[in-house]
Amino acid sequence: MVEPEINEARANADLVIARAHDRFRREQFADGYWWAELESNATMDAEYILMTHVIGERNDAIWRGVAQDIRSYQRDDGSWALYEGAPGDLSTTIECYFALKLAGDEGPHLDRARDFAIARGGIGRARVFTRIWLAICGEWSWDDLPTMPLELMLLPARAPFSIYTFGSWARATVVPLLLLMNDRPVRPVPASARLSALKMPAPPIQPRDTVDRVFFAIDALLRRYHRLPWHPLRKHAREAAEQWVVDHQEADGSWGGIQPPTVYSLMALHALGYGSDHPVIRKGIDGMHDRWMIRRADGSKRIQACLSPVWDTALSLVALLESGVARTEPMVESAATWLRKEEVRVPGDWCVRVPEVEPSGWSFEFENDLYPDIDDTAVVLLGLHRAGALDDETRNRAVKWLLAMQSKSGGWAAFDKDNTSRLPAMIPFADFGEMIDPPSADVTGHVVETLAVLGFDRGHPAMIKALDYLYREQEPEGSWFGRWGVNHIYGTGAVLPALAAIGEPIDSVPVRRAIRWLVERQNHDGGFGEGCESYVEVAARGRGPSTPSQTAWALLAFIAADRADSPAARRAAEYLIDTQRAEGRWDEDAYTGCGFPGYGVGEQRGARIREGRELCAGFMLRYHMYRDCFPLLALGRYRAAVRRRGGVV
Repeated sequence: MVEPEINEARANADLVIARAHDRFRREQFADGYWWAELESNATMDAEYILMTHVIGERNDAIWRGVAQDIRSYQRDDGSWALYEGAPGDLSTTIECYFALKLAGDEGPHLDRARDFAIARGGIGRARVFTRIWLAICGEWSWDDLPTMPLELMLLPARAPFSIYTFGSWARATVVPLLLLMNDRPVRPVPASARLSALKMPAPPIQPRDTVDRVFFAIDALLRRYHRLPWHPLRKHAREAAEQWVVDHQEADGSWGGIQPPTVYSLMALHALGYGSDHPVIRKGIDGMHDRWMIRRADGSKRIQACLSPVWDTALSLVALLESGVARTEPMVESAATWLRKEEVRVPGDWCVRVPEVEPSGWSFEFENDLYPDIDDTAVVLLGLHRAGALDDETRNRAVKWLLAMQSKSGGWAAFDKDNTSRLPAMIPFADFGEMIDPPSADVTGHVVETLAVLGFDRGHPAMIKALDYLYREQEPEGSWFGRWGVNHIYGTGAVLPALAAIGEPIDSVPVRRAIRWLVERQNHDGGFGEGCESYVEVAARGRGPSTPSQTAWALLAFIAADRADSPAARRAAEYLIDTQRAEGRWDEDAYTGCGFPGYGVGEQRGARIREGRELCAGFMLRYHMYRDCFPLLALGRYRAAVRRRGGVV
């Protein structure tokens, strides 16, 4: 006998799921993919203006639209923040203030921004990356920045501090920065854009321990070396860096598929003499305009940090299939066809650590062949398998690649294998977020879930190592850290489905601890939420206003732990049912994605805190697709679990 309240929830879920299906049918692109905006913060806009100034590519019409978008992010106190609801951020505010002045803005909004920056110590307390921008534009001295020797390019791949010690995103950024910090170009700004009022001296930074003293001593030696008249390896290193940058440009003109290495690479090549008409420069600029720039009806223009079509499409495909859409549905078939074509079949940077495996995997973006993403690969394989569109040849090739990318710890990272050196976090240069790509519980959970669905069992050597890793990574309070989503709700919502899929006991102590942690954090409205500050504040873990995506992650965890009929799961499902809009989507302003976590808690997960600098939650993301994909997936699995317990719908 089915309880009436479960029958009612199931009926409401049917309606909500059907409306969501219609919405996905309407919004699928003609080629078969889904793709929504990947929102970050106004520094993407500001750095576009600064970069185009530096390389002589000013376009007044575009600048007006980009400046309009920058203004839309400004807060009442004059500051700009790193994500919705965050406190004002000094470095972000300085960059946005500078870009608006360069674009010709004036008025009270700039006065408020200036006052905010002055009150917090001005340029001297800004992050290194912000001060590099200001040095390039003549508003800070190159001599007052940490040193990074260009000769790093010549170190063997496995040597400490080689470019392959850094994570893929940091590596692609560091190489052009090496060129810029060696050549020290200066492109002055007009007098009206100068930042004289903000040029407050940098606070002295005292070494805290022996490690700090060593690295500050090394930095002092490198400064002396830079001033020497003779650098026997410099020319060779410069040529190697230039060739590396040119070779790493993607088909869409970007580098690494993301904004930071793209803007730095364009400026570095310009400093080397590449003109605006050079094919590499032209390709990079045109790519930003054609793909990365969002043009709105009000005239504003926004620069995205990255594009996420493969990830969006894979998540959408899994959600649709697990919520009842048939494999033969046209939108499923076209999405699967598009995804199959996106498999990466060429070597990339990952080959440095994993040289003897056939290339495979899927990247995050339209074009990023050098950095296929392990997380994307796992979800794509799951979607193609669910769609009945995964042929044996592709399956075997991709699975071999996934297994080869497993780190020694048993976990999987996003782009690299065993990219775990803590050295990059120690250098004075590294004061903003994660510089390496260590394994994480969320990516490992997704890989384990996919491999389990593909037929792997708990006795497989790779699964034994992976499960050991996941159990070691569980936090004392019962949650798992979410590297690529905010945060512990995301990690827990990835790990529990993996444990269930591979056949781990769902009544085990680790599972019970995780469920208890979730139940204790459910909000009064039945939903779940977690702010980005949880990356730097232990007390914020699992706490925050309810959001559709985070509620869905919690519901997925309940279902995996066989608690679909629990009051907590039912309330979470009701929250998702009640908050869907009539057109089949959910509202979500919160940033529930993470580009890279910041620092402030447990420095093994981020850059070392430097006294006198800002505390930073990292580079946070708002995936406009998360609010729709994850609720649909969770409600689809919830409905299936209710059916199993209460009979046929």
